[in-house]
Amino acid sequence: MYKFRPKTLFLGQKINYLPSCQSTNDVAANLIATDNALDGTVVYTEHQTAGRGQRGNQWEAQPGQNFTFSVILQPSFLQANEQFWLNIAVSLGISDWLSTQVGDRLKIKWPNDLYVQERKIGGILIENTLYGYSLAWSIVGIGLNINQTRFQTPTATSLSNETPNDHDFVLSDLFPALLESLERRYLALRAGQRDVLKTNYLQKLFRYQEENEFIADGERFWGTIIGVEETGRLAIQVGDRLRTFAFKEVEFVLN
Repeated sequence: MYKFRPKTLFLGQKINYLPSCQSTNDVAANLIATDNALDGTVVYTEHQTAGRGQRGNQWEAQPGQNFTFSVILQPSFLQANEQFWLNIAVSLGISDWLSTQVGDRLKIKWPNDLYVQERKIGGILIENTLYGYSLAWSIVGIGLNINQTRFQTPTATSLSNETPNDHDFVLSDLFPALLESLERRYLALRAGQRDVLKTNYLQKLFRYQEENEFIADGERFWGTIIGVEETGRLAIQVGDRLRTFAFKEVEFVLN
């Protein structure tokens, strides 16, 4: 059993370790439903048998080789229409930590993926519940490829594949720093530092201000990402027309 000791104020001070489970997000949801969740609780497993990704995809991860975990948060300072700010803070927290290993090759692919150049190294799935007009609970599911070197998906990669490392990373040594990085960005969000977060997010945004091919409503088109609205809609300049898209309404065409 892992003994993680992050130097944090609250995030990861309580860790529920499970050798195996279907989904850490589901376990986290059950903790909330049974009044057994605290702000900052982490659910961690070595083997997630039915992990979920965006668009209903299954997350591929070999047992004991990667990070598969969920963080329970209570971001009551965010209104329902501000929930994308949590995506920004979380993705920056992860990218800060990954960048210490792979440098500026690390990019955040809208809305919830982490890429090293053209290959996916991690994903985020955030599930929110509301209390009135505010967020009550957020479950932040995170999958990061660390030691796994072979994938069914050709566009997937891992920390091991992207670094000159001739031995496996020790997951228990890496995990505390990741939690500390996540907490720093979350606390910045809670403190209202949105301008800095937004600037840093755009600096890391995958193919920001680059022409790229996209698919929307079965149509292929070329456009340039010029920003992300506060509600999370992706803004793409298509010729002389500005188009915005919500989650699942547009896809990148990747080479």
